Amino acid sequence: MRKLKVGIVGCGKISGAYMNKATFFDSYEIVACADLDMDRARAQAAEFKIAKACTVEELIADREIDLVVNLTIPIAHADICLKALNAGKHVYVEKPLAITREEGKQIVDTARAKGLLAGCAPDTFLGGGVQTSIKLIDDGWIGEPNAATAFMIGRGHENWHPAPEFYYKAGGGPMFDMGPYYLTALVALLGPIRAVTGMTRITFPERTILSQPLAGQKIVVDVPTHVSGLMEFHSGAIGTIITSFDAFGGSELPRIEIYGSEGTLSVPDPNTFGGPVRIRRKDAKEWTELPLTHGFTENGRGLGVADMAHAVLSGRKHRPSAELAYHVLEAMHGFHDASDSRRHYEMTSTVERPAPLPLGLSARALD
Repeated sequence: MRKLKVGIVGCGKISGAYMNKATFFDSYEIVACADLDMDRARAQAAEFKIAKACTVEELIADREIDLVVNLTIPIAHADICLKALNAGKHVYVEKPLAITREEGKQIVDTARAKGLLAGCAPDTFLGGGVQTSIKLIDDGWIGEPNAATAFMIGRGHENWHPAPEFYYKAGGGPMFDMGPYYLTALVALLGPIRAVTGMTRITFPERTILSQPLAGQKIVVDVPTHVSGLMEFHSGAIGTIITSFDAFGGSELPRIEIYGSEGTLSVPDPNTFGGPVRIRRKDAKEWTELPLTHGFTENGRGLGVADMAHAVLSGRKHRPSAELAYHVLEAMHGFHDASDSRRHYEMTSTVERPAPLPLGLSARALD
């Protein structure tokens, strides 16, 4: 099977994780990288032995490149995706799909009109932890799922990130930064969302950067930093989600739990690929940790790119699709809208639950 030629736009912090894993997969190879800072692009190309460092315009115009991986900051996601699609290239973008629903819908519609694939992180739901959890639900281990909880609670990025300001601007905040991991996992586990409601707040209107090199600088916070939401899934299950950058003392809450008629399933952190997966069936006195049924348990950024590349080459549907990412994007906006309007938000989009990965995949292939 031939490999797709991939170009990466955006050589910031996350790019190294993608570049480091690229040689692990059989379906694609990185042949170029680009950044507004050419020194940074050249440095990444040299470190990861990528043949070409170039400008963003040169990469998008390069006829050799089949697929553009867009690792820019959220405010640039839609612009780069649309430029790549209009240049005839498939595109895979870091989460969130876009800042606004209108931009996200434009990406989905443009890809469909041009007969191209558009995909979006996160791909962690393809890891062994969530895929094992999906199999347990599908095999009836907890009976019929009726409810779920999800919690991402911490203190925010100004404590460690070298340039944390954008996490507190449009497209940031705990819901838009971390919500995609949790909501994508929940849709993969339970199917699409019918309606949401929520309440939000900005607890600290100004934050001080504690990390280098910008320590001491102030950030004016423009987006909610604590979001509590409720979800009604098409299956009938009811979900609760809390995402927060306001818990300076941390949290001991579980990441995701699924409650069923025959037991409860503890799903591992959806920001990771592995376990542990635990279950407590009806009448059991203790929790039991179960072995993972699926591979891909290490940090596997690029797994979603590999799945999409296989889909391009084989003609099957890809799992981390732009349609899935748009559904998640709409739900995230829906929590904010519901809080602002003091009413429920009825989802206008739906999506097929992504196909589970089959058992017994080789370490390098996804078909």
